[in-house]
Amino acid sequence: MTNPEDLKNPQEVQDVDYGAQDIKAVTGLEHVRLRPAMYIGDVGERGLHHLIWEILDNAVDEAMAGYAKNVSVIIHDDGSITVEDDGRGIPVDIHPETGKPAVEMVFTMLGAGGKFEKKAYAYSGGLHGVGASVVNALSEWLLVEVYRDGKIYRQEYRRGEPVYELKVVGNTTKRGTRVTFKPDPDIFETTRIKFDIVEKRLRELAYLNPEVRFYLKDERSDKEIVYKFDRGIEELVEYLSQAKEPLFKDIVRIQGDKDGVIVDIAFRYVRDYKELIDSFVNNVKTVEGGTHVTGFRSGLTKAVVRLAEGLKLSKELKTMFSGEDVREGLVAVISCKVPEPQFEGQTKTKLGNQNVKTIVDSIVYDYLTEYFNENKDVLKLIVEKAIEAALAREAAKKAKELVRRKSPLEDGILPGKLADCSEKDPEKCEIFIVEGDSAGGSAKQARDRRFQAILPLRGKIINVEKARIDKVLANEEVKAIVSALGCGIGEELDLSKLRYHKIILMTDADIDGSHIRTLLLTFFYRFMPQLIENGYVYIALPPLYKLKKGRKEMYVKDDRELEHFLQELVKEHSYIKDSVGREFRGEELGKLLRNLREYEESYRALIKNKGEDIVNFLLAHRVVEEDLRSANRVKEIVRIMGEELTDYRVDTRYDEFEGAYDIILYDDRLGTKVIVDADFLSSLSYKQVLEGIHLHLPVVVGYDSKTRKVKNLKEVYDTVMELVKSGIEIQRYKGLGEMNPQQLWETTMDPKTRRLMRVTVEDAVEADRIFTILMGEQVEPRREFIETYAKEVKNLDV
Repeated sequence: MTNPEDLKNPQEVQDVDYGAQDIKAVTGLEHVRLRPAMYIGDVGERGLHHLIWEILDNAVDEAMAGYAKNVSVIIHDDGSITVEDDGRGIPVDIHPETGKPAVEMVFTMLGAGGKFEKKAYAYSGGLHGVGASVVNALSEWLLVEVYRDGKIYRQEYRRGEPVYELKVVGNTTKRGTRVTFKPDPDIFETTRIKFDIVEKRLRELAYLNPEVRFYLKDERSDKEIVYKFDRGIEELVEYLSQAKEPLFKDIVRIQGDKDGVIVDIAFRYVRDYKELIDSFVNNVKTVEGGTHVTGFRSGLTKAVVRLAEGLKLSKELKTMFSGEDVREGLVAVISCKVPEPQFEGQTKTKLGNQNVKTIVDSIVYDYLTEYFNENKDVLKLIVEKAIEAALAREAAKKAKELVRRKSPLEDGILPGKLADCSEKDPEKCEIFIVEGDSAGGSAKQARDRRFQAILPLRGKIINVEKARIDKVLANEEVKAIVSALGCGIGEELDLSKLRYHKIILMTDADIDGSHIRTLLLTFFYRFMPQLIENGYVYIALPPLYKLKKGRKEMYVKDDRELEHFLQELVKEHSYIKDSVGREFRGEELGKLLRNLREYEESYRALIKNKGEDIVNFLLAHRVVEEDLRSANRVKEIVRIMGEELTDYRVDTRYDEFEGAYDIILYDDRLGTKVIVDADFLSSLSYKQVLEGIHLHLPVVVGYDSKTRKVKNLKEVYDTVMELVKSGIEIQRYKGLGEMNPQQLWETTMDPKTRRLMRVTVEDAVEADRIFTILMGEQVEPRREFIETYAKEVKNLDV
């Protein structure tokens, strides 16, 4: 409500001119850069990878339309990404209304696309016409090449703006589209692409499009993967259930179409207590399900319930079961192609077309009626499992009632180890779940007693993945958590009774701390998922560094924030002076440093890719892509290479796809070869290094009273940062145990300065699979998972 005292008499309010001049029209790509989260969700890791999905979805739409058979994604050393398909190629002809090539419209105009009408694409995931242009707007640079009509068309953009008009750069026998872009560090919190996130999406797409070959390469680690699954979503069902024991051997496959809607479903049953459904529409993952999932569940339940009446079952299995019981242990993948899908929002997480429910229900029911009549043994196993689920549900209900009767909450008494807060409004209250009494004691001293409660755990919580619900409910630590939260557990959980709207897991950064946090997350995910879904569960993020400069102290969360802080100090206290007397300070210096960092990153990527001696030769002789399209120029370059790069044997070959020569350098001592091709020389990383930075060497770098002369462009950035660090005391923390109560409050518990990470389940299906592998009974899948991902760990801080 508005406080009456805050209201003023309109006559007392001073007149302020408010006219047309006060209205700022921010349109097109400028608006995307100003409000990126409106278009990609956020500017963190999720939004960063969303850029790839937008371009990748366009390539896959070409495959769905029947024109592309190969889709590739390359993560380059410099952090840029290439997505290429062998489809028709984006049109390059001039649009009659705008006078611009169609490809330029696609990358520079919001709402320009070929999917609004169904002539070019009968089915597609991207319907809004904003994908490619948004990626362009949020990229430091983007390069698009179209292979069409025997020619290579190219256009380059910087932060959404064309650098030059679309041009033909050569001839080719290829067809398709190739897009390379580098996410803008000025927009995103992180620009590091995660291989496993991209790999998971490509694997998913390969299951959904069995006729397409997907290729993924990570130049940073030299990983290469090719995915092609001839049996499609049947193999996805096998993958999702790999750590679970099948109830029967068959994977049931249902395929059909009606009124333009194509339905493809595969499922099996496993000896498990959960339902696992992965659903897609036009290759888009529908995380929240929708009408196609509802239709499948309805058709499956009707078929099982109606046909179960004819089975001869033992008397104890005559208990009535529900649709939920029928789906216990179900692992299913639903993939539909819908001509006019109605998704909720740009993120497309739920299908809303009502006609799809009826179509899927009908197709599933008709198929399963025939299938179960022919496979009564399979039907009997499903029915028996459903009845066991119903009996287990009753037993669990009795167990919960028993726990509730014994619970101190019945008398309004909270667990003895809980240090509660005085505030009673749940929205203002938060509880820290901490490991051990010592950490609990420190947290109790550090907290604000008015709204912060502390619950220390003595020992490790039970692994709920390996225990039945009655054992879980008997665990003392589980009882303490459930009692403290006050909202119940499982099906009877009531969010209106939740006593704290922030549940914060605060554990050490060592192995034990990570294990306890994982056990807690597993418990919440399995038995209190509503807390995660409604955003009540958080993980405390203690800072990585404490910085001290003079009497001033501050905490920073990670290396990226440390670098950002150092760059701000550079702008305030540093300067660079080149050999012709030009000085860079403040914002101009900040921009120069950003360019220098990008230059160094690009140069390091080139060196890693081709080797320092070869890259330096190409730069020194200013070899460019056009040189490789001239036989005479290639002959001259090879001659000079033979004279200067004496450790290599040089050869050439003509690439008809690219319409250019490749130069191949063999190192017979090491048995290796390096290929210099048009792709490499046309990459923006190479061109950026070739153009260099307009700085006259040597330069003098100054910070406060310190100066240093630098003769090499590649060393300028590192020299500046080293000088800044020399004036600061940097302490690196390893865990909460290194902090006293005051530091714990300042860094991890004070709402004004702390960092919390909200726990979300972006992909419940993948979360289920990983929890089952890591926390479940079967050893072999866990061993394979650890062997695979242990290689990813570069810095293990324990």
